[in-house]
Amino acid sequence: MKYLHTMIRVSDPAETIRFLELVGLRETKRWDNEAGRFTLIFLSAPGDEDAQVELTHNWDEAGYDGGRNFGHLAYRVENIYETCQRIMDAGYTINRPPRDGHMAFVRTPDNISIELLQDGHLEPAEPWASMPNTGVW
Repeated sequence: MKYLHTMIRVSDPAETIRFLELVGLRETKRWDNEAGRFTLIFLSAPGDEDAQVELTHNWDEAGYDGGRNFGHLAYRVENIYETCQRIMDAGYTINRPPRDGHMAFVRTPDNISIELLQDGHLEPAEPWASMPNTGVW
């Protein structure tokens, strides 16, 4: 058995791709299906192309809710502080900051949780060490 991908439904593919690129993923392939009126977009971390996220965009949908029903995606990052700063600088909220230098949670534009994990632990640093959680993660 081999892990292939995780699929999430998205309302705005461009916005979700922009967000996931901040996390470190890159688009690897895309398929538009005119007859079915949907697009499939696959992203992965560079060097780990076998572990993919599939974004499904149904052209006629009017928005999704209940993103917490999914759970979360998890990615190991090279530097959790730099990754969170890049995401925050782009205007997104860090729902659970990396106060411990190891773990953070953010949400995609469609409310899907993403867990960011540092390989090991970085020394606690400001502003992260004293930053409060901003809600459910």
